[in-house]
Amino acid sequence: MEKLIHLESIVKNYKVGPSVVRALRSVSIDIHRGEYVAVMGASGSGKSTLMNIIGCLDTPTSGTYILNGKEVSSMSDNELAGIRNKEIGFVFQVFNLLPRNSALENVMLPLIYAGEKKHGRTEKAMKMLEDVGLGDRVEHKPNELSGGQRQRVAIARALVNSPSLILADEPTGNLDSKISEEIMKLFAEIHRKGNTILMVTHEEDIARHAHRIIRLKDGVVESDILNPNPIY
Repeated sequence: MEKLIHLESIVKNYKVGPSVVRALRSVSIDIHRGEYVAVMGASGSGKSTLMNIIGCLDTPTSGTYILNGKEVSSMSDNELAGIRNKEIGFVFQVFNLLPRNSALENVMLPLIYAGEKKHGRTEKAMKMLEDVGLGDRVEHKPNELSGGQRQRVAIARALVNSPSLILADEPTGNLDSKISEEIMKLFAEIHRKGNTILMVTHEEDIARHAHRIIRLKDGVVESDILNPNPIY
């Protein structure tokens, strides 16, 4: 299998007053194209820091990060913004939808940033909303949608640019158990279509949907195992 993500000896330190917080301590991970991986860990384990580095929202203190064949460890902020738009689709716990924009307009945003022409981006966004079961909600604004529907809009937005990686940060954290199961079924469908998914979660039952589970503790990889019986 082709490597999509290669992390080698990633270190991330933060200065807090006179002290140095060692958030990641020489983390090395490979994730191959088409994998479905969950990252787990208690508060302070380093999982959010790792997510930020993989998502090109932060850069490591030292170490090597190669995403889809590109060395991104030392890129400028502008270069990282381009990588985020082209290579990564984000799904957040709090949805991060623009409240005054319709579902269709929210899904089109990455295409606008990518310079897609209006007709093309409307067509692509419509298809994505139909694919996540919201073809009849395209003109609704976020406050006119349920929590589950808002997360579906966020997933459609993450997919619309055909990114190399779907990065999901606690994607069911604000949803009840029934809606969480529906969203996880949708992630399973997305994975079956060949997408690579990396999901951060603290919930064991949500992690069991992934085919591989990485656990962090105190800034290091505590375990990295294949899940023999993923749900769905």
